[in-house]
This record gives sequence, C-alpha cells and structure tokens, in this order.
Amino acid sequence: MEYVYAALLLHKLSKDITEDNVKNVIKATGASPDEVKIKALVAALSEVNIEESLKATPMAMAVPATAAAAGDAGATQAKDEKKDEKKDEKKEEEALEGLSSLFG
Repeated sequence: MEYVYAALLLHKLSKDITEDNVKNVIKATGASPDEVKIKALVAALSEVNIEESLKATPMAMAVPATAAAAGDAGATQAKDEKKDEKKDEKKEEEALEGLSSLFG
C-alpha cells in the first residue's frame, strides 16, 4: 500500500514515477524499500493514465457525511434508550407501590 501512496504523492507533486523516486519516498518514511514491488509498480503504472483513473474513481466524499449521520443516529438512539429506561423505572416503581399497598 505504501508503494501506491508513494506513486500518488509523486503524481500529485508532478514528479516522474520512477524506481528511484519511489524508492526515495519509501526510504523517507523510514521503511525499507522492496525492489521487486517497486519494479512491478512502476511497470504497471507506466501503462496507466493516473489522472484519468483518479477522475473516473468515485471519491469517498460521502463518507464523512455518512459518519456524521451515523453519529446523529447514535445520539438519537441513546436518547431513546434513556427514555425507555425512565419508563421502565416508572413501571417498576408503580409495581412496588402496588405491592406495598397489598402488604400495608
């Protein structure tokens, strides 16, 4: 995965995606570059128009909105659970009051 990120970073910076450049990016992260993976990545990307591929890929812009909606739903669910707990407590109190009236 780090090799793909290195290639994307180089592309974003308008640098050539070469074995040396990818290797330097990987080294800069403190990881040990794997020559075989680098060669395979550079060879595979040589036939790909990265800009067109990025444009054709649906972006994950809806993810934050979905996460926010899930957070709101979770808050609503928590409120509903508290209401249910209060109702249950009231029912228990009423039941205990009814029992205490039986035993004086």
